Amino acid sequence: MRLAFLYFQFGLENNSNIPHSELSNHLESILSMNKIQLINTLPQVFTGRTDIVSDVWTKDLSFEKGKIYLVEANSGTGKSSLCSFIYGYRNDYQGQILFDGTDIRDYSVSKWTSIRRKHFSLMWQELRLFPELTALENVIIKNKLTGKQKKKQILQWFEMLGIADKVDSPVGRMSFGQQQRVALIRSLCQPFDFLFVDEPISHLDDSNSDIMGRIMTEEAKKQGAGIIATSIGRHIDMPYDQVLHL
Repeated sequence: MRLAFLYFQFGLENNSNIPHSELSNHLESILSMNKIQLINTLPQVFTGRTDIVSDVWTKDLSFEKGKIYLVEANSGTGKSSLCSFIYGYRNDYQGQILFDGTDIRDYSVSKWTSIRRKHFSLMWQELRLFPELTALENVIIKNKLTGKQKKKQILQWFEMLGIADKVDSPVGRMSFGQQQRVALIRSLCQPFDFLFVDEPISHLDDSNSDIMGRIMTEEAKKQGAGIIATSIGRHIDMPYDQVLHL
């Protein structure tokens, strides 16, 4: 009965001769996002410029699930815009952005909601935490929506990142570096195929940066996910598959 429901739910022919492994692979391709492709993409504000030298803008570029990318940039080259474009937060660009071959300009609001819930997690450069809530409340409020992580795991991350004593402190009273660690933990409290981290270590020392890198790579490996990290200058230490210059 359960298998028949899966055939119906995902529009497959109800054929008992289809191997379960083949069905599993098909469902995985439906339920996950495997590739993000940029084709001649360029922020509209850069239109008409002839001095752009970039590995990203105006190129045919793909980010693949399971791989780790670093996007290095100078200030003003569109680093945060790139994250906002891919996340669907902004669409003031020319060219195309495709998710598994589909142009994201065609997505409905409900489609974007589903993508952000199941496929993307983003640690914003400005963090977007609730200053009046405690560090733990900022994380738990998201985890209650997703049910992704156990509280034991969340508290372990607080301990590893050296902020176990801040779980009950209002975020607004914490340093920016401490807030970055809270934001990273929050970003891991959902399923994702791609994790975006925009300048995640700008206010961290080398020790905490290394720990953050290990936590991210371990969690991405568990989920079979890709990571796209951005930086201006100093970057988080991870085993990058590709380094791109914006």
